[in-house]
Amino acid sequence: MKKSIFILSFIISITSFSIYGQTKKDSIEIRQVALDYIESQHNAKPEQFERAAHPRMVKRTFWTNKKTGKEYLRETFTDAMILLAETYNQDKDKFPEKPKKEVIILDVYDKVASVKLIADDWIDYMHIVKLNGKWQLVNVLWQFNDSEKQ
Repeated sequence: MKKSIFILSFIISITSFSIYGQTKKDSIEIRQVALDYIESQHNAKPEQFERAAHPRMVKRTFWTNKKTGKEYLRETFTDAMILLAETYNQDKDKFPEKPKKEVIILDVYDKVASVKLIADDWIDYMHIVKLNGKWQLVNVLWQFNDSEKQ
């Protein structure tokens, strides 16, 4: 009886993994979303950001009001990030020659993924969703490695 329960549990867990586990293709596409996000800034290519982000993406961080010293939540949206990608590194002086861009897929379940991007001066935690067969960035929470900069 115990053996039957173990075998049944094993079969159910394998079936669940195959239904909701990430495929190699998913992993590649999720990683590419994170790379398009950061490389769009490195390369001043707004189309690269547009490819990665959902039109309703929100990027958040905490910031400090210099006068009061109080922290608050600061938000940026897709349209502003597209403009940033177009202008931020036009002179190729905002990043090192070989910028750091380590992508760690933290979790994937069916059509949602959590990703950590480690860049030169900050980290980004991302939520990526698969809509109509395409992985897209929907949420970013980031901070500088040195939180005193914010």
